[in-house]
Amino acid sequence: MKTVDLFSGCGGLSLGFQNAGFEILAAFDKWEPAIKVYKENFEHPIYDIDLGSNEGLSLVKKLNPQMIIGGPPCQDFSSAGKRDETLGRADLTISFANIISETKPEWFVMENVERITKSRILKEALQIFKEAGYGISYQVLDASYCGVPQSRKRFFLVGHKYSVDNFLNPYFTKKQTTKPTTLFDYFGNSLGLEYYYRHPRSYARRGIFSIYEPSPTIRGVNRPIPKGYKKHEGDPVEITADLRPLTTKERSLIQTFPVSFIFNGTKTDLEQIIGNAVPVKLGEFVANCIKDYIIDKQQNKSLTIGQLEFIYEDEDKNIHNKALA
Repeated sequence: MKTVDLFSGCGGLSLGFQNAGFEILAAFDKWEPAIKVYKENFEHPIYDIDLGSNEGLSLVKKLNPQMIIGGPPCQDFSSAGKRDETLGRADLTISFANIISETKPEWFVMENVERITKSRILKEALQIFKEAGYGISYQVLDASYCGVPQSRKRFFLVGHKYSVDNFLNPYFTKKQTTKPTTLFDYFGNSLGLEYYYRHPRSYARRGIFSIYEPSPTIRGVNRPIPKGYKKHEGDPVEITADLRPLTTKERSLIQTFPVSFIFNGTKTDLEQIIGNAVPVKLGEFVANCIKDYIIDKQQNKSLTIGQLEFIYEDEDKNIHNKALA
């Protein structure tokens, strides 16, 4: 399926969909450091164009994609930002919705932070999508249940011209794991550490984490252990000389970028680029849900919520989901 990625950043969503077999025609972004990283890792073009402009809309329409994916900037909704929709970035969610309405791809996927569910902007965007004739499915997904060794909750909204609302929700449910993925599950001992430091937003929170749990959300900052850091009651171990924060490369691997993915730029820019990215495996998870839905629909077997039967077996057996015929 011919796909265009809007607000692509360095390409986490692009790579996830590409890994699932979707053909990425082009990407769009407006931040040069992220664009440079994208160019070094993909063969298709990325355009430095304002997607709120007529020029941006015109170029997307010329590409005539069957699917549009993208994550409009989320700083105005993010818990790490000012949570102020009047700052202007939230308008790009409406720009995304307008591009969908004007371009009319068969499919679209919009990613954002969990807090967008409480925003006025989402209601406006949903109205645009519905008026354009799309069936809508949306859900907040925790990446650690989608193959990513990281606790990271993200909002995904999927639209399809020829489906009813909530069409994809059973697939989101069916394909999630029953337990969160830990760093040890994903890397084994290859990181060469057992505990590491992640700077907390406030010292009311712990700062030390274990590889036997999912990583906390990879953010756009990565600070060293401050002098005089006092052990938090939630920290699993004492501060020692060899305790350290994760490296920039390790953070990219936790975002499930492959080892071969090239990150060139200043450390500050790269930390922000990596923290902003959609985890590759999370994008791949959503893409595979869509693929399964398409295959089932072609075979007249698409799931509905009422048809999904959950089977829970003993701990020593595989816990799995089963679709009723």
